[in-house]
Amino acid sequence: MPLAAAPRPLLPLWAAAATSIAGGLILTLAFPALGWWPMAFPAVVLALLGLIGRGIWASVLVGFAFGASFFFVNLFFTARYLGPVPWVALSMLEALLTAVGAILLTLAYRWVPRVLPGLWWRLLLLPALVAGLWTLREQVVGSWPYGGFPWGRIGITQAAGPLAHLASWVGVSGLTFLMVFVCAAAIEYVRAGSFRVWVSAVPTVVAALLLVAVPQFPTTQGGSIRVGSVQGNGPAGYFDERTQNAVLEAQLAATEPLFGERMDVLLWPEGGVDSDPTDNDATAAVLDVVAERVDAPLLVAAVTARADEYFNSALLWQDGGVSQSYDKRHPVPFGEYVPDRAFWEPFAPDLIGLIGREYTPGTTVPYFDLDGVGVGLAICFDVIYDDVIWDGADAGAQVYMFQTNNADFRGTDENLQQLAFARMRAIETGRSVVNLSTVGTSQVIAADGTTIDGLPADVAGHMLTDVPLHTGLTPAVIAGPWIKAILGWGGSSRARRAGRHRGAASPSAHEDAGP
Repeated sequence: MPLAAAPRPLLPLWAAAATSIAGGLILTLAFPALGWWPMAFPAVVLALLGLIGRGIWASVLVGFAFGASFFFVNLFFTARYLGPVPWVALSMLEALLTAVGAILLTLAYRWVPRVLPGLWWRLLLLPALVAGLWTLREQVVGSWPYGGFPWGRIGITQAAGPLAHLASWVGVSGLTFLMVFVCAAAIEYVRAGSFRVWVSAVPTVVAALLLVAVPQFPTTQGGSIRVGSVQGNGPAGYFDERTQNAVLEAQLAATEPLFGERMDVLLWPEGGVDSDPTDNDATAAVLDVVAERVDAPLLVAAVTARADEYFNSALLWQDGGVSQSYDKRHPVPFGEYVPDRAFWEPFAPDLIGLIGREYTPGTTVPYFDLDGVGVGLAICFDVIYDDVIWDGADAGAQVYMFQTNNADFRGTDENLQQLAFARMRAIETGRSVVNLSTVGTSQVIAADGTTIDGLPADVAGHMLTDVPLHTGLTPAVIAGPWIKAILGWGGSSRARRAGRHRGAASPSAHEDAGP
């Protein structure tokens, strides 16, 4: 049986490039600060239309047009203090990876109708393959090179939308797949164009409506933990003018109203301590006094040094020292360390020279046992990596506490985009989240994604919140690594680790005697 003819382009190349640019720009509207979640759907449709019937190199151009228009706008916050070089470099890399991924999408549109010309293959298999390849592209962008940067994921656009609850069943990657499948299927139904086909779409539409109606997977609420959290709004950015211990003093000033209040733990953000309390007696003495005044352990973050290596560390400070610690698993390339420094430094010696310390990736489980309460952890951009969040849940987290420092992005929407990740993590895991920033925006988020408490950006303040605890794992946490492995290779390494972490999550595995 001869192959069917390859599909012809739906649009001339110039129009395909234009619609792709429009799609990328429209997609930026779906992310905070605007957060217009419906815009994700026409954006995906416009990105796909230009790829149908294209040649390989034309698809690269069209894919690059979409990626560049999206990432250059979405990641503009990276130019806030460091200028255009990091912004252009990161946006260009993400756009090029998006362009390469467009080749696979184009090949799917070329070969599925030729090899499997039946109508139902076009209406079901082709959209599923396109959605899987789109999700694979997200995973590649989010894991390569140097650990990747999984920032602009389609699923995250729904953090404040009616589809967010689906993340509790299929995770963020699964939600991306479902959204792209709906968009790709809609394209094929329109292309098929007969009344009989439109009638046959009724079951698909009903299934989509049922997905919206499915409730969030329930976890079991039991008890609460009283968390004091402090946003000091100190000069915590790279280029902020500051005196010695200025950030610590800002945290102390914002903490004073909590002295004498009852709480189970006092949380400070990333960058809330100027010096290493494990190596600075004066800073350690201050933390001791604070712990005594609030009569509770402190969960602080600091740069720590061990054996000539530096770590971005979360520290549980009690009884005069560190009882447990977690080192940030995903230090930011070209922000917290410089991979292949000798190669990259000649391209931007002034900028590379600003990064004097090389942070080492942590290897411990992101989990503290706080007097019998399991606390999952993430430090700043750790929150965008699935493995950190899932490993905390696997270890027994009943609540999450995320520490971050957005001081280098004041005046941008970076903090709100990161907050959307925190909100989606609450829904995905069925756990409350305390997302605390040095300069804001800080919020306590319930397991259903609603806001319990909050502090606006660029103000000093505190929260004292009874945060609900939850037990039980969602399908997203249990099956998430395997869903990612099926949809793309990006989840396979996490899937291999899952069994090891489930078996190693005894309390002793998280204890750290300190330096």
